[in-house]
Amino acid sequence: MAAIEITRVIEEAKGAYYADVEGTDVKAELTWVERNGIRNANHTFTPPQARGKGIAFKLVEALIADAREQGFKVNPSCPYVAAQFDKQPDWADLRA
Repeated sequence: MAAIEITRVIEEAKGAYYADVEGTDVKAELTWVERNGIRNANHTFTPPQARGKGIAFKLVEALIADAREQGFKVNPSCPYVAAQFDKQPDWADLRA
């Protein structure tokens, strides 16, 4: 599998992380909305043909890297993001 390139889009108090998926025009995505300095990670999606390849995890890692660099907290309301937080105890300081 080729390296996964993450694209960040921010539109005022909401944004997303996207990754191209080989073999489809549909992108994998993680979306968020911000309120009071907390980004609510509310949705992840990976096209069915690309599931199980670690793409969604790479999107979450990008969110975590940005949280560390930019100083915001994350509310993982998306079940997938919440599950990843539970598996990564070193992210606990970023959980809102």
